[in-house]
Amino acid sequence: MRSNDLFQLGISYLWKTKLRTFLTILGVAIGIGALVSMVSFGTGMQKNVTDYFKKNDLFTSIQVLPEKIDINQAVSALEGEEPENQQETPPLNTRALETIRLIEGVEVAYPEISFPVKVTFNQQETRTYLRGIPAALGTYKPFNQLQYGHFYQNDEQDSVIINTETLKSLGIKIKEKNGEKALSDTAEVTYVPPDSVIGRKITVYTSVIDPASFTNLIQQRGIPDHSWFKQAENQFTIIGIQKRESEFSYGYYRAGIITPIKTAEKIPRLPFNSVWNLLQPKHKPSEYEALLVRVQSLEYLKPVRNKIEDLGFGTISLADQLKEFKKGFIIMDTALGAIGTVALIVAGLGIINTMVMSILERTREIGIMKAIGGSESQIQSIFFMEAGSIGFLGGISGLLLGWVVTKIAGSVATHYIVQQGGEPVDLFFIPYWLVISAMIFSLVISLIAGLYPAIRAARIDPVEALRHD
Repeated sequence: MRSNDLFQLGISYLWKTKLRTFLTILGVAIGIGALVSMVSFGTGMQKNVTDYFKKNDLFTSIQVLPEKIDINQAVSALEGEEPENQQETPPLNTRALETIRLIEGVEVAYPEISFPVKVTFNQQETRTYLRGIPAALGTYKPFNQLQYGHFYQNDEQDSVIINTETLKSLGIKIKEKNGEKALSDTAEVTYVPPDSVIGRKITVYTSVIDPASFTNLIQQRGIPDHSWFKQAENQFTIIGIQKRESEFSYGYYRAGIITPIKTAEKIPRLPFNSVWNLLQPKHKPSEYEALLVRVQSLEYLKPVRNKIEDLGFGTISLADQLKEFKKGFIIMDTALGAIGTVALIVAGLGIINTMVMSILERTREIGIMKAIGGSESQIQSIFFMEAGSIGFLGGISGLLLGWVVTKIAGSVATHYIVQQGGEPVDLFFIPYWLVISAMIFSLVISLIAGLYPAIRAARIDPVEALRHD
């Protein structure tokens, strides 16, 4: 019997039992659709993070840290004890910064300055973070792609770049249409043209220590409260509006307000942002919590990191962090894929049920085929053809179902994100390897499910089969 005849025999019986075949294929399609849609979510998340890093050229950025704090040494330092076997390393100060700037391949190096502030604008107030960024970064992404206005030209301007998320928390949304109403004095969200914001003054408040109140508190040995803090007021001009950062962005450059680096250094504020700064070892005072370095190109990343680490400082690169992200994505893909695989295994049980029922209904037919010379391998091939056809059709239908589900879910998610003021994002991504893997997986599961029925059919005694009614 030729292979073509075996194929036709298998397909012909599936066609005779249309409803049963359809339900079995539907089960496989749902399993493949669940597998594809779930794994595509994990791959979509990974693609968004990787694309954002590449789009904003963040792989050329390095964060430089002072020596890592050991909690036991920190406690010893607070108790006045000198830590044992302490390795001498230079503090992270201006001298270290200038040394790093001279390393070949370093394009920009500057201290990481970020602290909480309160801002008031149009009689509204909100809380956010202010970050100091050098003017030299204005030619790099994402700062060369401001939504409105322009980046500052030097490091000492009394100007700020504000993002749309901060404006929204101030009750303002930007809308580019002629005739829009100007800023109102109400607390409701107002749509305004960008010219109504750019060029206006914004007040920034920071927390500072009131020396007089603090001295009185110490003398009276009172309980610390908020009375020894006061607010320092600074006014700036808004010269640019930055669109809201992607949810997949990294914290190196995220801030509600961006100011020139020198201007940020002059803003009075508390000398620490975290209690961990107070655990700094006494023998190693650092002027900066961290430095940010941007290299000329990716090929300079490793040499520059090595030279910085040779100076005794710690480094963090987004390339390293992306590896950690990918490990997390692999775990997530595995978990999501396992859920989809369960659905596919259940569909495989449906295939087994369908094929076993087929054997019971075709026992006499199988007996006739064996009586006229049909071999066991040929009988098995017929049932494998049927199982493979179910797996193939179910795989194709499942891919289509998974694609439709991801498109619908992606559209709903994108609509919600845009409504919240975010950028449109595609949360799902179906790569070619996922399509091929899903088809192969569907065929393999179907053939495995058809293995037992095929063996059972091949072992039927033709004499008993011919007696079967």
